[in-house]
Amino acid sequence: MKKYFALLIGALLFVACKEKRTLVSVDQPQPETPVSIYEFGYNLDDYLVIKDTIQKGESFGVILDRNHVGYPVINKIAATIKDTFDVRKLRAGKPYTLLAKKDSTEQGQVFIYQHNKIDYTIIDFTDSIIAQKVQKPVKYIEKTASGTITSSLSQTLDEQGLSAVISNDLSTIYAWTIDFFRLQKNDKFKIVYEEKFIDDSISAGIHQIKAAYFEHGGKPFYAFKFIADSTKMIEDYYDDEGKVLRRQFLKAPLKFNYRISSRYNLKRRIAIYGNRVRPHKGTDFTSPVGTPIIATANGTVTESRRKGGNGKYVKIRHNGTYSTQYLHMSKRAVKVGDVVKQGDIIGYVGMTGNTSGPHVCYRFWKNGKQVDPLKQKLPEAEPMKEEIIPVYLNSIVDMKSKIDSIVFTEISSEIAAR
Repeated sequence: MKKYFALLIGALLFVACKEKRTLVSVDQPQPETPVSIYEFGYNLDDYLVIKDTIQKGESFGVILDRNHVGYPVINKIAATIKDTFDVRKLRAGKPYTLLAKKDSTEQGQVFIYQHNKIDYTIIDFTDSIIAQKVQKPVKYIEKTASGTITSSLSQTLDEQGLSAVISNDLSTIYAWTIDFFRLQKNDKFKIVYEEKFIDDSISAGIHQIKAAYFEHGGKPFYAFKFIADSTKMIEDYYDDEGKVLRRQFLKAPLKFNYRISSRYNLKRRIAIYGNRVRPHKGTDFTSPVGTPIIATANGTVTESRRKGGNGKYVKIRHNGTYSTQYLHMSKRAVKVGDVVKQGDIIGYVGMTGNTSGPHVCYRFWKNGKQVDPLKQKLPEAEPMKEEIIPVYLNSIVDMKSKIDSIVFTEISSEIAAR
C-alpha cells in the first residue's frame, strides 16, 4: 500500500511539473522596449516638450517667463549669449521648441529657435549657459527640369510645380544676356540643379543651378557654374566658350519683385515739387517696403546716412570710375568703410525723404558725373584666364552632354491655347 501511494504521489508530481514546464514554454507577447526619440541632440523622453511658433509681439523673455524661468535668469542668459544670438531678433512665425523639467516645477531648460528648415540655435541653460548654432544634416540631390514658355517663366515653372527660386536664379544668371521681361512665346529652357533635403525626404529648397540652357528667339545660351580663379574661390557662370555671363554691375539693385517706375530723365516733371521740370538723375525701382536692396557691384561704402529729400541712403565707390547710390531706404544695413560684394544686402526699400511711394532711387556715377545706368556699356566681370579655358572646356563636357540630352517638357493643348 505504501509503495502504491508513493508511486501515485510521484506520478502527480511529474504531471504537475510537466504542466508547469508547458506553461513556461508557451510563447507570450513580450512588452516592447520603448524607442527613445532624439531631436536636436536631446532625448525628448527626458523632458516636457513644448513646440510652438513665435507670436507677433512675443519676446524671448515672455516665452521663458511663461515656462517658469525668472527674469534675473532670463537677463543673464541674454547677456551671456549676445555674441552668438541676439534674443531681441526673434521673428514672428518662426518655430521653436522648449524643453522643460519633468517635475512639478515644469521649468524651462533648453530653448531651440529654428531659423529655417536647416539652421537652428540651441540655448541650453540647464546648468551653465551655452548657445550654439547648428545645422541639420543636408543631402543634395541632383535634378533636371525643362520647359517651354507660354506666357512667363514663373508661370511655366509653377505649372510644373517647380520653385520660384529657379526663376529668380535664372534671371540672375542671364541678367546681361536675356531680357526676362521680354521673353518670347516658345522660348525654351533646360536646367540641372541641386535640391536640398533634410531627414532624407523633406525638401529644404533649391541649393544651386549647376548648368542651364536657354533658347531665346531661336538662339542658344548655355551657362555652366565654374571656379575660374582658385585663389579667390568665387563661382561664376560661363557660356560654352568660356565667356563670363556676368557684367561688372548688375542691372538692378533688387533681385526680384520690382518694376521700373521712373527712368533717368533730365526733363521730368515731378508732382511732389509742384509738377515743375526737375531733372531726375536716378532710376526708380518700385517694390514693397522691406524688400532687400543689394549692391550692384563690389566696392567700399563711402556714405551711409540720412539727408533731406534723399532720406536714408547708401553710397558705394566701386573703383576710380564708378560709384552708385541707393536712396529712400527704410533701414540701412552697412556703415561707412564696409567692403561689400556684388549682391550683398546694403539696406531695405522704404519711403524716407521725398517720395510718394515705396521704391529705391538708384543713382549711377561715371567719372564723377551722374549718368543713366541703363544706357551704359558696362565692362564684363573679370574674364577667365586664357590658360584656364582648356581646363574649363574639358570640365563641362559631361554636363553639356547631360543638358543636351534633356527632352523639353511638352506643352499641354489646354495650356498652349491660353
